[in-house]
Amino acid sequence: MHIKRVLLLVAIVSLMASFVIPRASAAAPYEAYNYDYYGDSAPLPAPYLPDVAITGKSLGIGDFKDPNDLFVTPESTTYILDSGNARIVVLDKDLKVERVIKTFKNNGKEDGFSAPEGLFVSDKHELYVADTENGRVVVLSDKGDLIRIISNPKSDILPADFKFVPLKVTVDQADRVFVVARGVFEGIMQFDDKNTFMGYVGTINVAPSIWDRLWKSLSTKAQKAQMQLFIPTEFSNVDIDRKGFVYATAIDISSDTPIKRLNPSGDDVLKRLGYWAVRGDVRFRMFGNNSGPSMFTDIKVIGGGMYVALDSNRARLFTYNDEGDLLYAFGGRGNQLGVFNTPVAVEQIGDKLAVLDRGKNNIVVFRTTKFGSLVRQATTEHYNGNDDVAVKLWGDVLRLNTNYEIAYLGIGKSLLMQKDNKKAMEYFKLGMSRKNYSVAYKRYRRDELKEQFGTFMTIVFTLIIAFILYRITRIVLRRRAVKREAGLS
Repeated sequence: MHIKRVLLLVAIVSLMASFVIPRASAAAPYEAYNYDYYGDSAPLPAPYLPDVAITGKSLGIGDFKDPNDLFVTPESTTYILDSGNARIVVLDKDLKVERVIKTFKNNGKEDGFSAPEGLFVSDKHELYVADTENGRVVVLSDKGDLIRIISNPKSDILPADFKFVPLKVTVDQADRVFVVARGVFEGIMQFDDKNTFMGYVGTINVAPSIWDRLWKSLSTKAQKAQMQLFIPTEFSNVDIDRKGFVYATAIDISSDTPIKRLNPSGDDVLKRLGYWAVRGDVRFRMFGNNSGPSMFTDIKVIGGGMYVALDSNRARLFTYNDEGDLLYAFGGRGNQLGVFNTPVAVEQIGDKLAVLDRGKNNIVVFRTTKFGSLVRQATTEHYNGNDDVAVKLWGDVLRLNTNYEIAYLGIGKSLLMQKDNKKAMEYFKLGMSRKNYSVAYKRYRRDELKEQFGTFMTIVFTLIIAFILYRITRIVLRRRAVKREAGLS
């Protein structure tokens, strides 16, 4: 009887614990944060939590081997570039294997890939594969049939011994193909729908510092010959938004603009209006583990004016809005679910994020938290011009974290759009945004002057009329008095 009572007590305690103790997956294995006005990291509630890790073995197709890229269509079909196995694994919206593409017919012969590093699926459901070691971009139909191949580009601006080694690829709605190629420093290579090389877009110019110039002026000819040339750096990845703007990440870790948004003319039009440069971590160690600035290796436009950049240096994800404000950052390295070894690609599956980890040969899918969902909704509503809705949502965000300066800025910007300048000033002050506060103050002062000017002028005009009437009355009364004294009345 005693043993039965003990077992019964253990069962009751276990049952109670199942209601009280959260699941292990409910706790984030990383710290989420952003940077405040002073450049200090400010902790945040986790915007995402790890949900599941997908491996080749869990899909029943054998282990992935050095996967290099990931793409998800608007219909939530997922394409995994399993580079080491020279195959493309296609998953349906339920993340089940739909098909595997390893070969295709090329002029009646079976052909395949060699260490491919990038892929993209166009709005026409055509699959573009950067077949790296074969030196070509292969374009397949959604059924896996060959449509065309881009290879051996010819142009007067290309050197005679140019070797085409594509790494990443993206395509716009006009079927223009943008290719990041190895060893190409002039910019992103652009091809038309006829495979013709059209030139470069987004050239990165690198200027030597004053110290570099001084050192070079004092160096001998031999030393100058050994110096590193100040040539533009390479791009590392590309994505494209619905408006046809190309988002690109550059390898240059010394640049304050490693992320660019290129318009059709190739000009960088990315907004950088936040506290700090759009370059990942603001503060970091100069030496030792996790040292050095962020190095972005992938970027994903997630809608609502937002984009996510993947930092391979510290294995973190940085999400920005369309004005360059850092909304949140999270991630890190480790063996737990939700942290990475060698993350190489980030994608969006519905309202979830998926990160491809080449080191662990898996894909980690993250689900949004209440905090992350509210931030995203508020940012999207403001981006779409629904500022009354955005204000309410930012208020809900502040109830979860009263120290979130971005929420104060969001409310201030929405109020500014609603022309409630006085109230916007209050929120910009809370959000430590002097620039926006000045804008709101100028508008408030202008509106006050307009509002008060009519009343002021009415009073002035009334006083002037009263003064004139007073003067006329005095003159009339004086004349009458003079006439009475002269006996003329």
